[in-house]
Amino acid sequence: MKKKQKTAAEPKESRKELLVESLKLPKDMMMGAFMLSMTGNREAFIENYRGILEYTDACILLQTKNGQVRFEGTGLVIEYYTNEDMKIGGYIERVIFV
Repeated sequence: MKKKQKTAAEPKESRKELLVESLKLPKDMMMGAFMLSMTGNREAFIENYRGILEYTDACILLQTKNGQVRFEGTGLVIEYYTNEDMKIGGYIERVIFV
């Protein structure tokens, strides 16, 4: 009996993502992805972040599962946060995904 040779194996993340998509499951919950919702350039709501790395009135840097999110602007404040979500207020000029 011959063994089948494996071709380039799909990364674990890709297989999981295909499964989540085919079953129509919410990606943020199943993949641990963060969700970002903005109301104009004055408010940002973030869900599923991991931690706060930097916090000034000009920059807020957050750690996520897959990288970092940097908010730049003026008068930035974290209006509230929990272990799961956060609201940032102020004048948001840029959002950079690192």
